[in-house]
Amino acid sequence: MDLDVYVTAHRAEWDRLDHLLKRGRRLTGAEADELVALYQRTATHLSVIQSTAPDPALTARLTQLVARARSAVTGTRRSTWRDVVRFLTAGFPAAVYRSRHWWIPTAVLSTLLAAVIGWWIGTHPEIQAAIAAPDELRQLTRPGGEYETYYSSHPAGSFAAQVWTNNARAAALCLALGAFLCFPVLWVLFINMLNLGVGIGLMSSAGRLDTFLGLVLPHGLLELTAVFVAAGTGLRLGWTLIDPGPHSRRTALARQGRAAIGMAIGLALVLFVSGVIEGFVTPSGLPTWARVAIGVAAEAAFLVYVYVLGGRASRAGEAGDVDADQRSAELPTAA
Repeated sequence: MDLDVYVTAHRAEWDRLDHLLKRGRRLTGAEADELVALYQRTATHLSVIQSTAPDPALTARLTQLVARARSAVTGTRRSTWRDVVRFLTAGFPAAVYRSRHWWIPTAVLSTLLAAVIGWWIGTHPEIQAAIAAPDELRQLTRPGGEYETYYSSHPAGSFAAQVWTNNARAAALCLALGAFLCFPVLWVLFINMLNLGVGIGLMSSAGRLDTFLGLVLPHGLLELTAVFVAAGTGLRLGWTLIDPGPHSRRTALARQGRAAIGMAIGLALVLFVSGVIEGFVTPSGLPTWARVAIGVAAEAAFLVYVYVLGGRASRAGEAGDVDADQRSAELPTAA
């Protein structure tokens, strides 16, 4: 495509759209109809230029023009409580449900990795000696040692807030770093599984694996599921860069990125629940079976939430993305 010829052919339309936008609310009915038509044509022009002859200056000008026109045509949209309810009952669970083919394998493989690391450390005294001195290991694993007192070392409220902040940061890192071809997400996952595996190995070598699991499972089931969902979503985002499917790489990445932002908000709420459990239930005086039962119930509730509400919303076409009228204009792409 000859860009100069294309610009010459359509410049008058762009200038006319800009003129109508500057007039704002002082438009007649015919002029308002003209503005809508010019907005649609200019959005198409922008897509053509981006896909065939990208010019940074021209693209920036038309992008700004299309954004102003979209705002004038659709009006300023304000979020309401209805949007919050829709996000919690449809958008977020549907996004988690649709990404299940990524986070479920991530969860299985990560759990196996932690178990292998735990077995390796627990059955090899020389590896334990490389981790810490014998006295330090006893301090960690003895009854009333650091592994046990960790959960009651601070007031429950502040401890829950600290745990929530740390876990939300880890989940956000997985989501954000997915765009870097998956590798940073794999590293974050490995570090988390390494820490878990070290705890399993050291406590099992001391004959206290049941105590360790009794402390980890109440909050860890939901917490790790949230991390696995974030990691799976991050990996999916990274894979979109490699294989965008039938869409352009930019469009596919934008769609997955918008869904990932919503996932970050939803997972922060999930991690808040696991933080409350870790701050108030894990160090409580409840018997182990009761604490573990609370953790299992929280995990089961989340899975039912995802598979029932999320599955229903996904089958209805919900993908966790913004509404169609809020997306950037794009041309159809052949499969």
